[in-house]
Amino acid sequence: MIDVLVVDDDFRVAEVHSAYVARVPGFRVAGRAHSAAQALAALERRPVDLVLLDHHLPDETGLALVRRMRQGGIPGDVMMVTAARDVSTVHAAMQHGALQYLVKPFTFTGLRERLVAYAELRHTLAGASAREAGQDEVDRMFAAMRHTASPAAALPKGHSAPTTGLVLGALREAGRPLSAQEVADLTGLSRSTAQRYLKQLEQDRRLRLTLRYGDTGRPEHRYVLAPRG
Repeated sequence: MIDVLVVDDDFRVAEVHSAYVARVPGFRVAGRAHSAAQALAALERRPVDLVLLDHHLPDETGLALVRRMRQGGIPGDVMMVTAARDVSTVHAAMQHGALQYLVKPFTFTGLRERLVAYAELRHTLAGASAREAGQDEVDRMFAAMRHTASPAAALPKGHSAPTTGLVLGALREAGRPLSAQEVADLTGLSRSTAQRYLKQLEQDRRLRLTLRYGDTGRPEHRYVLAPRG
């Protein structure tokens, strides 16, 4: 599971963003904070994988909080989620290493696409951590969070990037082979839709097909994430 700290000065907005995060397979909300001081205290108690960070906080800016995190050696990636649109703030977020910058207001789909891209990046990094990466792989890592949806031409007809990410997220969260019905139950998709995406992902070599034999003699098709590298 990918642990997320949601930081926003507006209690209602923090609840909405937390609900969005909880709907994405593989992610869970580790906590909420409504000021930089609260966020820093929460991170010192329990580091998280990702911080969804508003810029406008009552005690200091979100970017000031990022500086404190880096200076204090507090781990965690940062995704800015803010209404601040001025170029200087966006540029400063890039300089401070924010992986994404999502402008409020945004939809669940907008956040989900970025969370799925982040999960894919973590999966890629985990598979490459014990070896050196070639230039092509380095390019993919740097591009992962900049392109949150695959170009339409790269997807088969009738397939969408968010649904693809939803299926992959369910398999990643389960950590074991799943049948089409199990994927459907976890994602809310129909079994036929889940099966269609699973077959395509297997053809793309992103999933591996396994067979489980039962009493009927007909094997059940089950899918698991293909190993990286």
